[in-house]
Amino acid sequence: MNEKKLAGLMGLAIRARQAAVGTDACRILIQKGKCGVLLADGSVGENTLNKARDLCRSYGIPIVMLTPGTIEKATGKCCMLLGIQKGSFTDGILKMKERNDS
Repeated sequence: MNEKKLAGLMGLAIRARQAAVGTDACRILIQKGKCGVLLADGSVGENTLNKARDLCRSYGIPIVMLTPGTIEKATGKCCMLLGIQKGSFTDGILKMKERNDS
């Protein structure tokens, strides 16, 4: 995945207030049905990741695993989970993921 473009989308999403930063904020965004994609830093703990996976699975939300430190580099925020609201930012991130997977 092109990390420079992904970092740009993450930064824009935060500035546009279209992102939830941190575990609890992401959980709330998911439960409200507003989350389009969950970005998980590669250094996230196993327990946190398992809880996030279970929650995303039950709400049908895709999780994108990133290399360690990507979220902090892109946003300046020291967090392990970043929830992006449904909309153009989510679409852009998922399109980048699809291109990377194929």
